[in-house]
Amino acid sequence: MKVVILAGGMQSSISNETEGIPKPMVDIGGKPLIWHIMKHFAQYGFTEFIVCGGYKVDKIKEYFMDFYIYESDITVDLQNNTVEIHKNKTEDWKVTVVDTGLFSATGQRVRMIEKYVDGDFIVTYGDCLSDIDAASLVECHQREGRIATITMVKPSGREALLPIDGDGRFRYESEYPAGNDTAWTNGDCFVFSPKVFSFLTGNYELEKALFLRLCEKDQLATYKHYGYWLAVETKRDLCDAENLWNAGMAPWIKDQVKDI
Repeated sequence: MKVVILAGGMQSSISNETEGIPKPMVDIGGKPLIWHIMKHFAQYGFTEFIVCGGYKVDKIKEYFMDFYIYESDITVDLQNNTVEIHKNKTEDWKVTVVDTGLFSATGQRVRMIEKYVDGDFIVTYGDCLSDIDAASLVECHQREGRIATITMVKPSGREALLPIDGDGRFRYESEYPAGNDTAWTNGDCFVFSPKVFSFLTGNYELEKALFLRLCEKDQLATYKHYGYWLAVETKRDLCDAENLWNAGMAPWIKDQVKDI
């Protein structure tokens, strides 16, 4: 199953040092954010990725084109114009980077990569870190048998709550729930059936249109995640993630080793 990463938003403004680069390329412990996301999914056997780029997508393409070099020690002989690679350790990933436009909404970006998927697929955002059990999420999607499954996480206080009833179903006509037992927010990680492409018409956000249409047809399942989840949106978020990584306690990497 392929993992689609939405990485086409505008430039990062988390700090002055990250301005002018796509947010998924923001550095955490010497690795771009997108590497951390891919490393997480690879732990569950998902090693084929489709990156939906937009703003400065060339920087993402260049990173993966030179990935082998970035991950290795090299000696450059300037006089003879030769490069010797001393370490050939790399990832067993297959990465497709697609330019999905600068101003495309998330729904349109997903629609544009239809030709690259051949079955159910995962969609996640390029600025979210978590310890979501991706295998369990996929099992839930297959068990429910609906077109889409959305991951729900516990809110930290700044996210919009999802209108979920006691059975875990979306109820857009109901009031937003409150309380620790019923309050959930969007975890920005989904599993889609290929049938979803027939709903992806126009240029709109997944959350604002697609999920509403699927809800009306009872084709939207939910998966509850009680663990770690962080949307890297501010400098504080970035520092929190960096501190966890540097301490060897990054929840999104099982059995983290600092010299990966």
